[in-house]
Amino acid sequence: MALRPRFTTPFSRLRDAFVHYVVSPFKVFEPRTRFLIGFGVLVAVTTPLLFSNYSTGFSADYREGEVIRATVVARADVGAVDISETEKRRNIAREATRPVFNFDSTRGESSARSFRAAWEDLKRQLDLKTPASDLTWNGVEAAGAARLAPLVQSDESVNQIAKLIREVGDKYIYDDTEAERLGQEIVLVDVRNPSGQMIMPAPRTRMLSLGAARQELELKLRNLPQWTQEQKSALSSIVLPLIRPNVVLDQTATTTARENEANKIPPVRVSVKRNQVIAREGDTVTPNMLAQLASMQGKGNAGRPWHHLVGLLMVVMAIYWAVWKFTEHRSVTSALSLSKTRAFALVGSAIVVETALMRVGLTLADSVANSMKTAPFDDPSIWNFAIPVAAATLLVVMLVDTQLAFLTGIVSALFAGMMAPAGMQTALYVMISCAAAVYGIGRYRERQSVTLAGLFVGAVNAVMALALLAYAEHAFTLYTVLLVVSCGSAGGLLTAIFAAGGLPVNESLFGILTDVKLLELSNADLPVLGQLALRAPGTNQHSHAVGQLAEDACRAVGANPLLARIGALYHDIGKVAAPEYFVENQQGENPHDHMRPSQSARIITSHVTYGMKLAKEISLPKKIADFIPQHHGTRTLHFFLRKAQAEAKPGEVIDEKDFRYPGPKPQFKEAAIMMLADSCEAAARSLARPDPENIRLIVVKIVDAVITDGQLDECDLTLKELTTIREAMISALTAIYHARIDYPGFNPPRVTGPLSALATLPPSELDSEERGISYSSAHDVPINQAGEVEDEAINRTATKR
Repeated sequence: MALRPRFTTPFSRLRDAFVHYVVSPFKVFEPRTRFLIGFGVLVAVTTPLLFSNYSTGFSADYREGEVIRATVVARADVGAVDISETEKRRNIAREATRPVFNFDSTRGESSARSFRAAWEDLKRQLDLKTPASDLTWNGVEAAGAARLAPLVQSDESVNQIAKLIREVGDKYIYDDTEAERLGQEIVLVDVRNPSGQMIMPAPRTRMLSLGAARQELELKLRNLPQWTQEQKSALSSIVLPLIRPNVVLDQTATTTARENEANKIPPVRVSVKRNQVIAREGDTVTPNMLAQLASMQGKGNAGRPWHHLVGLLMVVMAIYWAVWKFTEHRSVTSALSLSKTRAFALVGSAIVVETALMRVGLTLADSVANSMKTAPFDDPSIWNFAIPVAAATLLVVMLVDTQLAFLTGIVSALFAGMMAPAGMQTALYVMISCAAAVYGIGRYRERQSVTLAGLFVGAVNAVMALALLAYAEHAFTLYTVLLVVSCGSAGGLLTAIFAAGGLPVNESLFGILTDVKLLELSNADLPVLGQLALRAPGTNQHSHAVGQLAEDACRAVGANPLLARIGALYHDIGKVAAPEYFVENQQGENPHDHMRPSQSARIITSHVTYGMKLAKEISLPKKIADFIPQHHGTRTLHFFLRKAQAEAKPGEVIDEKDFRYPGPKPQFKEAAIMMLADSCEAAARSLARPDPENIRLIVVKIVDAVITDGQLDECDLTLKELTTIREAMISALTAIYHARIDYPGFNPPRVTGPLSALATLPPSELDSEERGISYSSAHDVPINQAGEVEDEAINRTATKR
């Protein structure tokens, strides 16, 4: 039976040749090694495309006040930062920033406690009869400690001295070396409450220097009446060191605050336009002139090609690494998404081709401009607008999704800015053009979508080109406007042409299933669908009904309705091998009535394995082929299993695996919806009276059974989505099987019952929609524990008897 449809194209054969001669030799490597090789190839191809015309700068060295030796003209648009002027302004901002000081309000109390501890220690030494020469203060020998011995036993003295220490220590005390910093406003932070900051103006008028604080304490100690002058001097020598600064500069916080203020100062930019005369021979070098010359030197990298190459290589590697990371962690919204590595390969190859297009376009634009003698035709920046800068972006948005397409546009803009003389303006133009390509096309369902997107991109290009022309202060003459609009529009049309040319190549090369490809697969003239309609008309009709049901359910939960509908057309193609063994194709006797249950189960489940084999033979896309095994999952034919167990001889073991579908369970939303739609449609079709109540009963029963059997455990459907799907299927089935008016003499006889007597009627009296069995009650429909409808298990021969 020749069923091979013409899914293969010249591009498919190109893909096979590419895989055989290019990809296959690398299969000996580990996946990670293959990825690194591909990554290296992308970097190695892109870098030479960007590495050209690098020496556009100025190499002469001048100082302020010197005389220009030769007229200096800018060969390209240059925008740079005047580092010297920027740093000068930032230093002013740093100097104007308030220093941050920490205030320790507990310092006075801690000094008083230290004094008490030392006093008690001295008292303990005296109690131990320590010689006067060995007495210490705070563990250190102190000559004045012996002179204090007569007053050590006085608690009144120690309390009085501690009070004086506390009074002085609790004031704002700063180190004498910080006096200069305290001449301006400061920010004072209490260390006990860092969030409570206080701006203190004229802090020196409200604070004491360390020397002044100690003098104040010394004066207070000299006013103690019960002490001799010698004792006061001794006391001062050991107590004054306890007074320490409690207002201390926070160097880290101050530096951070100053850098924050400095960073608020915007860089001073120097802008030089192409063909602008920077300096004429004999002019005196001024600071502004130096800044312009420095910007040209920074742009050119003249004389250091290897530095330029190494830096460019690292930049390209970093950009592709960022592309990979975004691809790896992006939010996948497309049901037809590629694997991460394939998506990266697609985006990377598109960027490489786009970079090559831009390099060729820039070269051609320079050549055309150089051949012209009059303005505006001699301006290469205008001819650059005709480059198809958004071709790669348009290609990716049609093949994958908007996320990766926008990323492609960003990278294309970066590379364009690196290559074009007017770097920033070119990058902006490319970015807007790519954004128009991303959001100017809806779903790619028709080949003309590419043309419409190209026209939209051309219109946006023309407007953006005029805007950039005005920004660059070009003269708006009639010829200039016409040339700019023409070049921008041509860029959009060339974008569509290159994107359209790359579509079939990339579809085949990366195995991408676009909406257009899906619509091509729905062609009823394809041999496999023609054979299905001819050999298994009931299955064909069932497939179309399931497709409509699955499409409605997918639309309700935001899944891909087109994918589900096309998957439904192929999900039962395996039944063409033995269509008479499936109830929807039977007219009369059921062949399973004369077979062993195990044989029946093997035939029924084999439509999945044969369908997979057939899908491989006809080169059916993998995403569509996945519907064949997944729409049944790993469910068991329980009715046949119980029948086999009932007929088993004593001692005979019945293996449940013989009655189970091979699986796997549904792996994506559309396959799970297909499983539910397949069973619901089959059950609803078998109802003699498919009213809303009966339809709701069987749909709820099937959905609950499928969930209970764990068939949806491996897909990403939520309970809320399942409820939405269930209600959508009930509404769709109710609409399909709505009540019809009987026309006497035109309606075929209707026979109902638990087991239909339609098998006793000749085929000529059977309506094409009443093949198989019908049931008067929803409870009679043979729905097993896994939600599978097993009409084939019903013995109609026994019923007739």
